[in-house]
Formats: sequence, C-alpha cells, structure tokens
Amino acid sequence: MKSKILRALGHADGYVSGQELSGMLDVSRTAVWKVINQLKEEGYEIESVPRKGYRILSRPDVVTKEAVASRLETKWAGRQICSLPTVDSTNNEAGRLAENGALEGTLVLAEEQTGGKGRRGRSWMTPAGSAVAMSLILRPDIPPSRASMLTLVMGLAVADACRSFCGVDAKIKWPNDIVADGRKICGILTEMSSEIDYIRHIIIGAGINTKVEQFPEELKKTAVSLHEITGERPDRAGLIAACMQQFEQYYEIFLKKQDLSLLKDAYNERLAGIGGTVSVLGTQEQYSGISEGIDEMGELLVRREDGRIETVYAGEVSVRGIYGYV
Repeated sequence: MKSKILRALGHADGYVSGQELSGMLDVSRTAVWKVINQLKEEGYEIESVPRKGYRILSRPDVVTKEAVASRLETKWAGRQICSLPTVDSTNNEAGRLAENGALEGTLVLAEEQTGGKGRRGRSWMTPAGSAVAMSLILRPDIPPSRASMLTLVMGLAVADACRSFCGVDAKIKWPNDIVADGRKICGILTEMSSEIDYIRHIIIGAGINTKVEQFPEELKKTAVSLHEITGERPDRAGLIAACMQQFEQYYEIFLKKQDLSLLKDAYNERLAGIGGTVSVLGTQEQYSGISEGIDEMGELLVRREDGRIETVYAGEVSVRGIYGYV
C-alpha cells in the first residue's frame, strides 16, 4: 500500500484527498491515515490539509522497495524487488535468489555492501547511503557466448539515466564503466550461471557513486560522485527507476537480433574516447591506436598505426586513454 500511495502522491499536481486514496486502494480512510503517518516517520515530508488532502513535499534518499516501486514505469524490470539494509554483495544475493527460482526482472538493492565485487575480482565497498548498489536477474534465451554484450546494454541504460535524471554528461568507458568529467561514476559487473548451450540466469550489477564522501587513495584521481559533479544529492530511488526504464527498453531491442546491431550507433554516440587515441593493455601485447567504436558484437575496434583494425575483446584487455583513465 505504501508504494501505491507514494505513486499517487508523486503523480498528482496538487493534493490528493483521503477519500480518493481510500477508494483507489479499497481501504478505509483510517488505513490511509496510518500509512501516511508511517511514511512521515520514515522521512517523507507530507503536507496534510483539511478538506484538501495530502501533498508530498520531499522524499528521503532511501532505496527501499516502496520508494523504488513508487517510481517505476516499467513492464517487468524491477517489478519484483528485494531491498536490504546491508549485504555482502547485491550480485551474490541476486545469485542466491536466482538459484531459488526468482523471476526475470527481479531487482536486488542494498543501502550498504560489505563485499561488493568489481571486474577481474576487484573488491568494492559501498558505505551506507553513499551509492546505488543494484543487481538485476535476467533469464534470456540466448547463447551463453552472447551474454557479455548485456554489460554494454546496461552501460547504455545507466549512462542515459544519469543524463536524463541527473543532468550529467555521462559517457561510457568501454566495456563496463560510466564516466563523467573524465572520472568513473559507475562500474558494471555481469555474472552468468550456464551450461554449454543454455543460460540458467545472468546477474548484472551496477554501482553508481551518488554521494561517496571519501574514495580510497588509489581511486581519488579516477572516481567521482554525482554529488561532486552536480552539487546536489541525487534521489537514488528515482535514479534506479530511470535505469530500469532505460534498460528494459534497450534489452528488448537487444533480444530482437541477440546482438548490438540495433544499439551500436546509440552506444558509439556515448562512447568516451571514440575517435581518439587509446592504449590497449593486454597480457601478451600493449599498443596504441584510434578508437573506432564498437561492432555489432560489442567488441572495440581499434585502428593501429599501420591502418589495421584490431577487434578487442573485453575479457582479454584493459583500455585506457593515452593520457589517463579515459
């Protein structure tokens, strides 16, 4: 009931009467009044005016099930939500739920992560209230070899959500980071449970720095929070809802051909460093070249000095700007 009342108040231009809410929810006005008081206790500023009704004035920056559900405009993405005050890793929790039969589109959220994970086994801590920590369960009917492209689909979704919801000129640092002002605001990690020929489930996790007060020393030059860029603390529930809306749209486009052919142009428009010199750092070879954007399989195309086009696979290398992180 909380999420429905929050949605009704959030979509209203003015006041919503207790009678309207009770009729909408098929409950008594007393029940509505009790929920309104619960929301006030949770930090929602709700104005109550006799003969007019209720009007929401401000929301607390929380990532509860009710807060996010009240902002969603999706058909399936995020329609099942597990929100936790603290967890080792939202990807781990999503994996546990997926193994127990959780539906595609189930979204796991946490205020705090004590053992968050990054690419290549790196750890990532999420202090309470400092970031969006979310993981989405997918069960696509695609070959396992194509699962890695979903990292790029989520990257496109997060970049667009940061742009539309936060007004930040977010770009994608191939293959799994979102950057703004030349520094990282989000990392994405995709994990898969599969057999040789089919996928049991895929977990896509995203951690967005919304209001990180202090980055570890080794990250200070390469990471930044949305708060530092905009001067405002983003409404995390609204940002999560925007990410889900964008992802649902792009995921359904991806599934039409099971590749990025229909999303490639949009991705390359947001790709950081495209047309510029990048360093490709592989285990066997390191070289520089011009970034030509991604192909339909999500691989990065790099033009070497002799004109040859190298196809760079994300699992093999890291890519950096010639003068720094981006």
